[in-house]
Amino acid sequence: MPTPAKAFTVLNHPSLDNSGRGTSPTTASSSAAGLVESAELLRGNKTVGILHNGSLYRLQATKLGKLILTK
Repeated sequence: MPTPAKAFTVLNHPSLDNSGRGTSPTTASSSAAGLVESAELLRGNKTVGILHNGSLYRLQATKLGKLILTK
């Protein structure tokens, strides 16, 4: 029987503490899992454009610290 692929669990991620602060420290294991801090994407802006498969998306940070991705 093949071994099941390892799943990435986000339910236990420290940034999901409902504080909206996203206080998770960046670690070597998180970069290996393909995690990117939202601050790296936004670079101090409220919105950033993301080009994906020829379509433009907008990632927006809300006043409550949530993220909205729209096409």
